[in-house]
Amino acid sequence: MANPSLSEYLAQSQRGLYQSVFGPEYLMKQTYFTVDTATGIFNTTYGRKVWQALNNQTRFFNAVPRTVWGNTAGWRVRTDRGSGRSRPVTETGSLPTVDISNIETVSSLPRIVSTTFGASVKSVFTAQLEGGVGDVLALENENAQLDHVKEINEELLAGSAYIASAGASTTFTVPASIAKNFKVGDAVSTNDGGTMGRTSGSVVSGVNTSTGVVTVATGTAFADGDLATIYSRAGITSIDDVVAEDAMSVGGVSNGAEVRAYDLTQSGRVAGDWNAAANVSYNSGTGRDLSLTLLDTAIQKIRENGGEPKLILLGHDQYFKLERILNSQQRYMGQEEYQVGIGSERTFPGTRTGLVLATYQGIPILPDADVSKSVSSADAVLGTHVYVLDTDYIEIAVAQPTQYVENRDYFAANALVVRGLLYTMAEMRCKNIFVQAKIADLNT
Repeated sequence: MANPSLSEYLAQSQRGLYQSVFGPEYLMKQTYFTVDTATGIFNTTYGRKVWQALNNQTRFFNAVPRTVWGNTAGWRVRTDRGSGRSRPVTETGSLPTVDISNIETVSSLPRIVSTTFGASVKSVFTAQLEGGVGDVLALENENAQLDHVKEINEELLAGSAYIASAGASTTFTVPASIAKNFKVGDAVSTNDGGTMGRTSGSVVSGVNTSTGVVTVATGTAFADGDLATIYSRAGITSIDDVVAEDAMSVGGVSNGAEVRAYDLTQSGRVAGDWNAAANVSYNSGTGRDLSLTLLDTAIQKIRENGGEPKLILLGHDQYFKLERILNSQQRYMGQEEYQVGIGSERTFPGTRTGLVLATYQGIPILPDADVSKSVSSADAVLGTHVYVLDTDYIEIAVAQPTQYVENRDYFAANALVVRGLLYTMAEMRCKNIFVQAKIADLNT
């Protein structure tokens, strides 16, 4: 019998991998068939299919209103009514003492978030071959856009203070899973004799999210058990910065006399001053279960300060805890789906009775995977925080919408590469922190 032709062999191989004359794996791409060692096209992809295995949800970013920056670098807040300026007056009595309101200045400047990507000229060519990913620049551009918005969402939800498990003159260590809350360029200080100092040399220069080691410039020495507090952000202000207040406990350690993460005044947040959040509930670094009492207190404090909660923001762990709490107290039979919209996001489908949770007391509940977590006094990572927010006073002010810049100057790069850059200039602004609240030190 004559040897079959190549076309016959190929035809046979397509009848079934396990009946093929070539065997089951002869025509499958192998991991050692690497076209470009710099990009590993065949190592990282199979054919033209690229599976996205990362969480790219940006729910909080989508829920917060976005506005044009406007012609402003800040605003003023009336912080008291004046002493004794209003009182009853008898028919012949004297008038109240003349007094004026106390006006505080809030400064706010835009922050820049950038995302880069690139590809070598060789990878751009080989990606177009059979088994490649196609237009590698378009693919990386699409992925970079997802990463860019994800970075903004993570910055909006970053924690503002954590306990160091080890420290030195230029480094401190936190649990690896929360190291992402520190960003290069953030200014970090520690509690020094009960008062949080501000040293210009304590700027973060590197973050290792695998080991939890954060590197800072010489200036502030950290030790095991010290509190590392971000008092100035390089990136966008987080909601945790907004609700940070003086003398609150983080992991059982007081953050000292003042906080400057959300820079309401150049002098910072002085103990007992006007700029404390409505309510910050903590438990000295000891985990506890979420309860309706904790949630009701946060809602009550906001309403007592003249606000009306518009959003409950939490992680998925607290979402399921709250659902179980309300399920056990369910008294009504109703299964119609009910969703509430916040910004461009919607809550999970539920019922008005709370059987499958969508709202609590009419307040939409939004779980986000990027909500920051608490840390216990023993350096154990606890559950996510719960925020109760009046979003009427929260906005993302955009100074420059996201821009895309592409560079093909091989001489400037000193390499045959095509580089891309996405950047956004914006900042989250909270014009009334009196009506925002936070619940910390919760179990998972």
